[in-house]
Amino acid sequence: MDLKDKLISSFYAYEDHLQVTDQVHDVKVQAIKDFETLGFPKKKEEAWKYTSLNKLLKQDYNLFAQVEDALDYKEVKKYFIHEIDTYTIVFVDGVYASQLSSTTHDKIDACLMSSAMEKDKYADLLEKYFNKIAPKSGLNALNTAFARQGAFINIPKNTVADKPIQIINFSTGKENNLMIQPRNLIVVGENAQVEIIERHQSLTENPVFTNSVTEIFVDKRGMLDFYKIQNDTHHASLIDNTFIKQMAETHCSVHTFSLGGALTRNNLEFYQKGEHSNSILKGVTLIEGKQHVDHNTLVHHTQPNCESHQDYKGIYDEKSVGVFNGKVLVEKIAQKINAYQSNNNILAHDDATINSKPQLEIFADDVACSHGCTIGQLDEEALFYLKSRGIPAKEARALLTYAFANNVLESVKIGAIKKRINKLIANKLNVNLGFDL
Repeated sequence: MDLKDKLISSFYAYEDHLQVTDQVHDVKVQAIKDFETLGFPKKKEEAWKYTSLNKLLKQDYNLFAQVEDALDYKEVKKYFIHEIDTYTIVFVDGVYASQLSSTTHDKIDACLMSSAMEKDKYADLLEKYFNKIAPKSGLNALNTAFARQGAFINIPKNTVADKPIQIINFSTGKENNLMIQPRNLIVVGENAQVEIIERHQSLTENPVFTNSVTEIFVDKRGMLDFYKIQNDTHHASLIDNTFIKQMAETHCSVHTFSLGGALTRNNLEFYQKGEHSNSILKGVTLIEGKQHVDHNTLVHHTQPNCESHQDYKGIYDEKSVGVFNGKVLVEKIAQKINAYQSNNNILAHDDATINSKPQLEIFADDVACSHGCTIGQLDEEALFYLKSRGIPAKEARALLTYAFANNVLESVKIGAIKKRINKLIANKLNVNLGFDL
């Protein structure tokens, strides 16, 4: 029996223990039927041409880990952005960890999806947005069927969240070959603003496979800044599915920092449903060994007078593999669009690989759209110049690497995150430059 069949069999064995409303139960049953039809993506699909899940699918996963011993904050403190005050929602092996969380608030809602589903006051929001933004796919259906807990964040109309919100998912590895299915729903009301930080972190050498889905709705004139920190172990694999629906005059940005993990696939899709909306997608990838990072992005322009900006930088060392598959789709009605897409890469080793495919699909005739891709190595003349000024070779290479990534880092609005990413990159390069970008 392959993994797909095992998952379907496990769902029906688990179905009787689902403690959810009848409506949610029906959604989950339909989702497993969709997964049975769609299955896992295969390399013959164009969007998965350079990323194979075969190795992951040969494992036998535990789907319902039992969290017995509470984690001590001291054990995991280094993974939190603790230099600033935040609301924090923490999950351990897919289960909410109250002892590590801090969600007390006055004006915003930051709680569990399961708790939100039990409260009538959220019924309309859940009916309108839960499982409505994510497109139909095998991975999304699998998540819908097996999701146990996740974050529900609601920023009401005319509300500015007074501090950022952290969502942290830890896996302890007490259950070998663990599969986790986090599910998040974020609603940003009209004229509302929020900053969110997300991290998935394994605390073990045991294999972990995380299939995460986050749906985000941003109403008129809403603002969202989302930061993803991906710096996991060589035994952890992540498929991160994030889908954002924007209404008129909204401003949404997602920064993705992919610095570690066995296999990381980021499916990031923006759907612009109102005029004068702006979508920003930026990323820095820095990996080595046999690590694999795949950024698959989509910006779907369906209304006129909007903008999108994509800027992804990748540095690949040793036998690592990078993939960038970015698409901008402009419908006929979406005139006067300004869309920019750029993917620049450095191969730091002869055995490293990058597959880049920026795409524009334009049906409107009054637009300003551009895309570009570069693949190369560090500038040898610049290296020689720095070394001639007394800077050691390793530090010189690190300086040029920082400079290469800096235009992505400089757009980060939270200083503590910029400092954290700066430190993580320095650690990966094994240098201490003594300054912050």
